[in-house]
Amino acid sequence: MRKLAILLFFFVSISTLAQNTDNLFSTANSLYKEGNYEEAVKLYEQIQSQGIVSSELYYNLGNCYYKLNKVAPTIYNYEKALKLNPLNEDAKNNLVLAKRLTLDRIEALPKSVLQKFNENYLQKLAYNTWAILTVIISFIASVFFLLFYFAYTPNKKRLYFTTSIISFLLLITSLIVTYTEYNQSKNTVEAIIFSEVVSVSNEPTNNSDEVFTLHEGTKILVLDSVDNWKKIKLADGKIGWTQSENLKEL
Repeated sequence: MRKLAILLFFFVSISTLAQNTDNLFSTANSLYKEGNYEEAVKLYEQIQSQGIVSSELYYNLGNCYYKLNKVAPTIYNYEKALKLNPLNEDAKNNLVLAKRLTLDRIEALPKSVLQKFNENYLQKLAYNTWAILTVIISFIASVFFLLFYFAYTPNKKRLYFTTSIISFLLLITSLIVTYTEYNQSKNTVEAIIFSEVVSVSNEPTNNSDEVFTLHEGTKILVLDSVDNWKKIKLADGKIGWTQSENLKEL
């Protein structure tokens, strides 16, 4: 009886939390439509503080900050929305507009054919989506193999054998893609510059020489950390060190 009461309390708590979150989200959306962007941000971030995140939540936050002309938070939230859902076309389109507000114009290094294919096709889906596809393909491959095993006529055996081989090849490919995308996601640390103007040095020390400057909203790659310093890399290949307080990791 006691266990039943605990379970009932647990489900009621979850249901109440979900209802409160929905109410907050709905209220924040209404505030945004009314033009009260600062209050909308507070409610969206209140939802975020509860550990509830989604591509739509980050997208809405990005929209609010865009209306408030805050470049770095705008780009940061659109990037977070795309990390959770690379197929969020609204976030992708708005990110293009937001990047026009940045002062830094960085030309990316030329990419190989494989890098372009990976970016334009494979990265369209997150690694967890690839994992789901792998499970589905493995099930299909197993079904075709069983059909081949239990088939009696030669024509059906040939058909099921061919389709099972193709399915297993697709399974291996999807496994490789999933593993590659997972490693890339975990080993690649990106960040957004949040300080208005940032001095980038050639060493992680206060008396080191400045090699270039950056401005808020610029996206960078974090390569290493030493104390309160971050080693960063730009899309054009430039490398330097800046203090951790100048950026926010995605």
